[in-house]
Amino acid sequence: MSDSLLITAMTVGYLVIVLLVGLRARRGQASSLEGYVAGGRHMGLLVLFFILGAEIFSAFAFLGAPGWAYSKGAPAFYIIAYLTLAVIVWWLIAPHISRLGRRHGFLTQAEFLSACYPTPKNVLGLVIGVVSVLAMIPYLTIQIAGAGMLFEAATSGTIPFWLGSLLACGVVAAYVYASGLQGIGWTNLMQGLMMVVIAWALGLTTAEQFFGGVGEMFQQIKDQAPEYLTMPGATGMGWGAFSTAVLVSALGCVMWPHIFMKFYSAKDVRTLKRVFVLYPLYSYLLVPLLIIGFAGIVLLAGTPLDSPDRVLLTIVVELADLPAWVIGLALSGALAAAMSTAANLAHTSATILVRDVVQFSPRMRALPEHKALSLTRYGVIAISLMAYLLALANPGSLVSLLLGAYGIIVQLLPMLLGALFWRRASQTAAFIGLSVGAVITLVLQFGIDAPFGWHPGFCGLVVNSAIFVIISLMRKSRESRSPVESLSPQV
Repeated sequence: MSDSLLITAMTVGYLVIVLLVGLRARRGQASSLEGYVAGGRHMGLLVLFFILGAEIFSAFAFLGAPGWAYSKGAPAFYIIAYLTLAVIVWWLIAPHISRLGRRHGFLTQAEFLSACYPTPKNVLGLVIGVVSVLAMIPYLTIQIAGAGMLFEAATSGTIPFWLGSLLACGVVAAYVYASGLQGIGWTNLMQGLMMVVIAWALGLTTAEQFFGGVGEMFQQIKDQAPEYLTMPGATGMGWGAFSTAVLVSALGCVMWPHIFMKFYSAKDVRTLKRVFVLYPLYSYLLVPLLIIGFAGIVLLAGTPLDSPDRVLLTIVVELADLPAWVIGLALSGALAAAMSTAANLAHTSATILVRDVVQFSPRMRALPEHKALSLTRYGVIAISLMAYLLALANPGSLVSLLLGAYGIIVQLLPMLLGALFWRRASQTAAFIGLSVGAVITLVLQFGIDAPFGWHPGFCGLVVNSAIFVIISLMRKSRESRSPVESLSPQV
């Protein structure tokens, strides 16, 4: 059997195993919307740890992070910085979200925020739902595009980009459609373990085979391309862009609906906090992947790639002297990263699309639960298909696409903090601030350049926060409690 056929057979076999594990998780699952969306709110430490790990460590980790290390150098460490800060934000905010979600039966992020800031006909919930879906489809696209790139490179074109993307997208859509969060949890447990082992094996093998060790690798980079080891890096990412990227990503982490909504699924707050304590262990996954990206600075000098996101594939598949079965395992590990996150995103996006957008209509809001559940399952297929079509449009750098999505979703943060901690928070201020912040972010992302090199989402967040505070202070306070305290005096 040729190398490409062996690699293809291994990866297709891996997809079949994931599909079987995901479908098997449906056994014993309650046929309720709460069971499908929140896993019955009884997720334990181990499964929740790997679910939240898969929320962050995706195709972006295996392809985008090495790509930034290769193309930019030191600025790639923004990823390590924001993940460190994000856990602190989770620790402070997530317990409140988990308790209220369980008490009031919330299933989506918009339901939580619109309950804190009630508006006529629940317009705020609709706006949040639309913003969330628009932000999450590009994030899902990253995973599908990453899977296609992995298949095409590792199989030497035997499986082209369009087919590789379709295979991964189809498997994910199938088991999420059938099993919901239970299927996501068990497949993420299997795929998470695989990702960690394979990432470290690839990183250390690359450094040892080409340089004799990690220290010698960085010494060669220092001698040949020292600009990659200092800020602003090889492409001039200044401190303004770096620091605002860290802030937007760290603050945006808690606002991603697929993360926010997993706080509802924890068995209890103690379990949630234990996950946060252990979570940095998962972050070590990035270290060997960044090592591979830095190795590319020397190994691929003078050989520009079509996309920096291909650096890991180029080194592992074309340069490293690895047996075909090892390459097959490596591809499977990278696919695990893409598919585990894609499952979470498709599941959450479909839930939001149905609960917050489609059921905004009073007639649709009256749907029986079993019909709402069926509609949510069909939503998984529709969202996955939209992301697949966007992936075929070749959306550019995975990291840039992700940072743009973070810029939109972080605009929800001021209203959440106001609801939890500020008695003067105003629903009018929350609505106007969100709308203006999102528009500014989109204009700076796709139109004019942001000032000082700042992240467009940070600029939108500054204006959003200022509007939220000023309008809240201008309006007369009718309540002596924060929006969350008004919702539930026991908080």
